[in-house]
Amino acid sequence: MTPLDDDALCAAVARTILDGFDRHYRLFREVSAQAKSRFERGDWEGVRAASVGRIPMYDQRVAEAVSAIAERYPRTTFDLALWPRVKLAFIGLLHEHRQPECAETFYNSVACRVLRRTYYHNDFIFWRPAVSTEHLVGDEPAFRSWYPGARGLRRCIEGILASFRLSNPWANLPRDVRLVLRAIRDYLPPPREIHPNFQIQVLGSLFFRNKAAYLVGRIINGNREIPFVVPILRDERGRLYLDALLLHREDIAQVFSLAHAYFMVDVEVPSATVRFLKQLMPPQPRAELYTLIGLQKQGKTLFYRDLHEHLTHSTDRFVTAPGQRGMVMQVFTLPSFHYVFKVIRDWFAPPKDTDRGRIEAKYLLVKQHDRVGRLADTLEYSDVAFPIDRFDPALIDELSRLCPSSVERDGARLVIKHLYIERRMVPLDLYLAAALRDGDTARVEHGVREYGDAIRELASANIFPGDLLLKNFGVTRHGRVVFYDYDEICYLTECRFRRLPRPRHLDEEMAAEPWFSVGPNDVFPEELPRFVFAAGTVRDLFYAFHRDLTDAAWWQEQQRKITAGVDEQVFPYSASARFPRERPGAPAAWDQQGTVQ
Repeated sequence: MTPLDDDALCAAVARTILDGFDRHYRLFREVSAQAKSRFERGDWEGVRAASVGRIPMYDQRVAEAVSAIAERYPRTTFDLALWPRVKLAFIGLLHEHRQPECAETFYNSVACRVLRRTYYHNDFIFWRPAVSTEHLVGDEPAFRSWYPGARGLRRCIEGILASFRLSNPWANLPRDVRLVLRAIRDYLPPPREIHPNFQIQVLGSLFFRNKAAYLVGRIINGNREIPFVVPILRDERGRLYLDALLLHREDIAQVFSLAHAYFMVDVEVPSATVRFLKQLMPPQPRAELYTLIGLQKQGKTLFYRDLHEHLTHSTDRFVTAPGQRGMVMQVFTLPSFHYVFKVIRDWFAPPKDTDRGRIEAKYLLVKQHDRVGRLADTLEYSDVAFPIDRFDPALIDELSRLCPSSVERDGARLVIKHLYIERRMVPLDLYLAAALRDGDTARVEHGVREYGDAIRELASANIFPGDLLLKNFGVTRHGRVVFYDYDEICYLTECRFRRLPRPRHLDEEMAAEPWFSVGPNDVFPEELPRFVFAAGTVRDLFYAFHRDLTDAAWWQEQQRKITAGVDEQVFPYSASARFPRERPGAPAAWDQQGTVQ
């Protein structure tokens, strides 16, 4: 074979990388588009399998592209001078591409595997995007506009629902439409003036997750924009019904929280979908929105860029995160940046009995599992370079002493070879201590109630946190309690929940150590309140709200349901937002003069 000249070689490598990405995105769209059929059939096992199977697809395609380049073009693995030209050739291939930002990220992933540490150079990778996605559109628009003024709001809603062509029959569509109309009327105070631009904009694909499909859109009327989400569920006979009209930002934020599994949504132009979502939820970073629709690698790319931009415009230093020190992770944060960075220690003091491999497996379990809104999502990175002068010297000393295999100095950079990143939360123990100190009874009650609810909902998803200490739970900016320490997490069905044996005589009652045998997976729920709470108000509240969690029988019943295949649905929005299944009364109607009657 005649050797390729440099230009041809660089063009061939660029084409190989883009072909790898195009294959990845084709397969990604296929598995995402099949979510509609899985929902229609009620194939919940298929839903879980697809969610787990989609996560490693990206790395598999990257590995294929790296292997192809090494086999076909071995010179590029050591001749670094070629890569700026490969990058230019790749940019030329992105004209009219529908996912250029994701293709650039895929290029970075491939190039970093080939180039090792040299990827710090912007000449070799896309440190910043080279192709704008600002006005990118696909064959079909990302959203469609509906105009109730022309046909009436009722018929408009019916048309929107029909446009998604779900094959299942509706249990009672007129009832559901009446409930939507009433919810709109209740949300909009009079006078309800209609402006000439009155319209409803709806994203062209439903968002599928677990047992629900979500219709996402916004109402535009004059200068006002009202985001909304409509959960669509199936009843026991497979018929469809609308479960709610979510109009409050708190409920919408819960639906789009990364503490849940990622959505399955078929998008041709992801930037257009993310742009629409960003308009609905301005505080949500674009990095999280890409992650929510299953494009985690693009989310990681944007997060990394956001971090470095923040470092450019800030002056504070990374410091050890507040709260009690963990025994497995070294956790640090940048006070002005709302995330924490977690590095696995090289050794663990007793009584911890684990290793790096098992800890990484726990984090992977959480990534692949349904998080039911109660497990923090993590971004996992390798070889992350930070400016060393932005670290508090005491933190550098701690990292070097406790995590030496994960930390390396590279000139003016501190390179962390492996770390996890999570949104920063207020540790629940600090939250409750502050509420008690302030005499804020409502906040104390909220924290204790949320703590027990988090444990319940995790149990319904076959998750047992393992270490139930308050310091391992955090309070989000929306007031939700979320678990974030995964080194002892396990499946609920792996545990053996037992009642404490009663002592038979005084010697057993006074023994300093348990006088009965305790297996490695044994759990004694009766000990939970005494283990977690000091005697007093907080413990009393826990008994008042969650006494059943101290009974082994409750946990055993949860295990029985899981083993029997009883899948309890956890709703990612408040119970008060849900429609009653039957509700008498006259509907609201939008007349042709533009007022709600």
